[in-house]
Amino acid sequence: MSTSTTASVSTHILDTSVGRPAEDVAVRLSARSGSDADWQPLGGSATDADGRCKDLPALPEGTTHVRLDFDTETYFAKKQAAAQQDAPALRDSENGRPVFFPEVTIAFAVVPGEHYHVPLLLNPFGYSVYRGS
Repeated sequence: MSTSTTASVSTHILDTSVGRPAEDVAVRLSARSGSDADWQPLGGSATDADGRCKDLPALPEGTTHVRLDFDTETYFAKKQAAAQQDAPALRDSENGRPVFFPEVTIAFAVVPGEHYHVPLLLNPFGYSVYRGS
């Protein structure tokens, strides 16, 4: 929840390769106060059955930049392992890796008092992100 002195962040992930929420993706949250400051890890969470992280840590006062790190490699490895029970390896996989982007890192600027919802649209070979509402 944002206050007049802090911003707040939420996210969700849609796996566009199947048109469904991406469940159990690890998400880490970091923040910094100024573009020259070091990133401070704040903790993390994992997406639920709806692809949402409902329990990300609160941002500290003075936060000006936020970073979300999504562990996409583990998510797609689990998904591919389940799919390979019924089908051969993905033709387009590079060197047997299930995903081209093993992690997705999104950094963005924030201002106090604002809420930032940052959805991630994800597939094994691409992603898109935007500021939602």
